[in-house]
Amino acid sequence: MNKKLLLTLSVLSTCLAANAQDTLRKVPADTTTIKKKQLQEVVVSASRISESILRSPVSIEKIRASAFKLSAAPSFFDALENVKGVQLITPSLGFRIINTRGFANTTNVRFTQLVDGIDNQAPHLGAPIGNALGPSDLDIESVEIIPGTASALYGLNAINGLANFITKDPFTSPGITIQQKTGINHVGDKETGVKSFSETSFRIAQVLSPKFAFKLNGTYTTGYDWIADNTTDQNAAANTKLGIPGGPQNPAYDPINGYGNESSDRKTITLGGKQYSVARTGYAEKDLTSYGLHNVKLDAALAYKFNANTQLTYTFCFGDLDNIYQRANRFRLKGYTLQQHALELKNDIFQVRTYLTIENTGKSYNLRSAGENIDRNFKSDNDWYADFTKGFNNATSAGANVQQALNQARQFADAGRYQPGTPAFNATLNKLADINNWDVGSALRVKDDLFHIEGQADISKAISKDFIKQTGLDLLAGFDHRTYIIHPDGNYFINYVPGKEFSNLDYSKTGGFIQASKELWDNKLKLSATLRGDRNDYFDLKLNPRFTLVFSPVVEHNIRVSFQSGYRFPSIFEAFSNVNSGGVKRIGGLRVVSNGIFENSYLRTSIDAFQTAVKNNFNQGISTNAAIEKEKGLLKKNPYTYLQPEHINSFEAGYKALFFDGKLSADADFYYNKYDHFIAQVEINVPNTQKADSIPYYLNDKTKQARYRVWTNSQSKVTNIGGSIGLTYHLPANLQLSGNASYAKLQRTTNEDALEDGFNTPQWITNCSFGGNRVAGNLGFNVTYKWQSGYYWQSFLVNGNVDHYGIIDAQVNYDFLKTKLNVKLGASNLTNKYYNSFLGGPSIGGFYYTTLTYTIK
Repeated sequence: MNKKLLLTLSVLSTCLAANAQDTLRKVPADTTTIKKKQLQEVVVSASRISESILRSPVSIEKIRASAFKLSAAPSFFDALENVKGVQLITPSLGFRIINTRGFANTTNVRFTQLVDGIDNQAPHLGAPIGNALGPSDLDIESVEIIPGTASALYGLNAINGLANFITKDPFTSPGITIQQKTGINHVGDKETGVKSFSETSFRIAQVLSPKFAFKLNGTYTTGYDWIADNTTDQNAAANTKLGIPGGPQNPAYDPINGYGNESSDRKTITLGGKQYSVARTGYAEKDLTSYGLHNVKLDAALAYKFNANTQLTYTFCFGDLDNIYQRANRFRLKGYTLQQHALELKNDIFQVRTYLTIENTGKSYNLRSAGENIDRNFKSDNDWYADFTKGFNNATSAGANVQQALNQARQFADAGRYQPGTPAFNATLNKLADINNWDVGSALRVKDDLFHIEGQADISKAISKDFIKQTGLDLLAGFDHRTYIIHPDGNYFINYVPGKEFSNLDYSKTGGFIQASKELWDNKLKLSATLRGDRNDYFDLKLNPRFTLVFSPVVEHNIRVSFQSGYRFPSIFEAFSNVNSGGVKRIGGLRVVSNGIFENSYLRTSIDAFQTAVKNNFNQGISTNAAIEKEKGLLKKNPYTYLQPEHINSFEAGYKALFFDGKLSADADFYYNKYDHFIAQVEINVPNTQKADSIPYYLNDKTKQARYRVWTNSQSKVTNIGGSIGLTYHLPANLQLSGNASYAKLQRTTNEDALEDGFNTPQWITNCSFGGNRVAGNLGFNVTYKWQSGYYWQSFLVNGNVDHYGIIDAQVNYDFLKTKLNVKLGASNLTNKYYNSFLGGPSIGGFYYTTLTYTIK
């Protein structure tokens, strides 16, 4: 569809999910009531205090439970895809990732996800695994999303944005609710046929006395995951100089979702006087895993009120995951558990919160390592390449042409290879899944904890109840401390202190902030300033300021401007990882981990170019030594060094307004972000010699160099710009027309950086929606169309273009038994046109479901 048309549609409507107002209204519509509700809508996440959404000093989106009921998405988390400025990517049916304003990836360490203010990340990742530890549809009250830097108030590495999932209070929302969601997917999928989906949820909340209440939630999900089976050749140019195109006939064929034929499983060999790039055969992802999904979530809360203003709450959350997960590689999660214990004491002056998160990856395993090492269990690399050479020579001696000889050589080398589904294959896969070394096995065995404590005080109220009135100043201050506790497993993490390799490793940070705001000109102008400081065990104090201005000439029209700075300390994986994987060691960027590697290394990109040039020269009749001398100028010494915190300066301007007695709401924003010391990975190789004349010869031989993938900082000034616009129009009979458009673009001062960009974000994302709750009696419906432009995806698993796509979601629902029973029939991707939300992930088709929700007050 034409981009201009989509943008026009977006300006004429606004995103359902971005709608910050309760859409349930009586018929005929009371525009006075609409306007009142919109003006009184409050948010807490933008400034960590309750404030009008219209006068929020930064962009913020609020989505209420009523909007999630209206959404055609299968769950509240899926519905966030339609929020203005939000990008969702789907590595799995049971695992979706939120991002805003660029630099998306499957473990988004730049976006913070909270539940009632509590970070629900998986500690070893520094990012959440979707909604694994989050609330169910039955317990969600609202979601507040800040699409932009929030580090000045939250720290927590929230430099891309923040989402706060606010759950229902058992004191104000008691009752029993049961929900059964039943669906099907893989419709028209020739690989599997139609598969069933089931999700059963319950919520029990009860007020036992005026001072004590509790709630209990549970969800059990089963289904069949989306399949990743992209066979596009990532190494298509490997042998084109020899007249062999990319694809299955390419001896260096590397399909995107094939594992065991990556760069670490390839070598250059001489066949018939020519040098060919040849890869081992590898296995398809679908051969290495089952796609069954079995996830469990439980949470419980006990709340005690000391008085009307002071409440103590204990919360326990538990998640058990069995589905596909993705970061640099694809993983099968099996028995992966997260649990969290949280205690909070709050009143209208202060709040103190502490929590402990415990992670155990269970029996999970790495699909790429499994593919590589099943091949190596069958036959070593040296033996396989020797057999390949022998098979080629035998074939050419028998009169075969080159392509026939290459095919016959692979058949000869693969003779007796373990075949998927056979007892030998399954036994080997199971054995490798229990070996915690990715050079020879595939197990993921990580155990770690996160301890956090924070406090916040309303200084103005603490001084005097009349302090704000007398001075016009509103003062807020807070502090936090966080410690990651790593239990070294010998593969993923080790303790780098000599003699303490398996002793627990701590990684801590402490910070605090103070915020002051003041209203001027009869409350038409609101100014605020925030200063935050954070210190990490390995880094000095970093300061994050924020300055905001909100001008409201009338209450319905509000202009906001803000500038803020943010630091992101490296996650524990970026700082301390120690992973051997297929001959490549992925290590953290702190000096204690990677000492001595940066100084003596060369960029992998330059080594690849050098080796390719040497191979091409050889095939043109030049000797290898002569080719090395001719092409050695292509080699580039590594310019990067040890890891430093990532930093962002962000400028934002926005406008939020109501028109036509509140029937039309509008929100627009523009931002400019500038990053320093952008954290990314670089692949570098260290030759096993320090003799300058010998280095090019060592770097042309894979056996004479050590290969590393190291976390470091970009030397480029990385900038991105963007903006969004959304409108909502309330029609008669509870109907609303809505839509939004978001734009994001990466800019850099130089394009010579060898690091992964990882911007991974479409320039355009648009959403249009039409529908309403109770539009005719108890009947409601909604139709949503989403379109996003194609974009370039860059990661260490795969690089390439993601096609644009457009999908339609639709639902109809009806309240029976005086609203006690709601029946919802819905479809996500109604037309069942399969698409990929990112490269390397699964193809996503239609999902058709029925949801029955029964409530007992």
